[in-house]
Amino acid sequence: MTWRLIPLGLLLAACDPTPPPQPEIERQPNPVFESQIQAMEKARAVEGQVQDAAEAQRRQLDAATQP
Repeated sequence: MTWRLIPLGLLLAACDPTPPPQPEIERQPNPVFESQIQAMEKARAVEGQVQDAAEAQRRQLDAATQP
């Protein structure tokens, strides 16, 4: 029984499940999706502003409630 498991174990140990690294290629922006890309960039900028405003409001609330 063990004579069957040893080659199987060696075979499984020899297999590498990770794919080889791929070189990164700089992608050219597709003009079809340019408006969507710009909208996403604007949304990220607005999200940052909203988060900053929420943090400032949270600090003011904490300062007002502390004795």
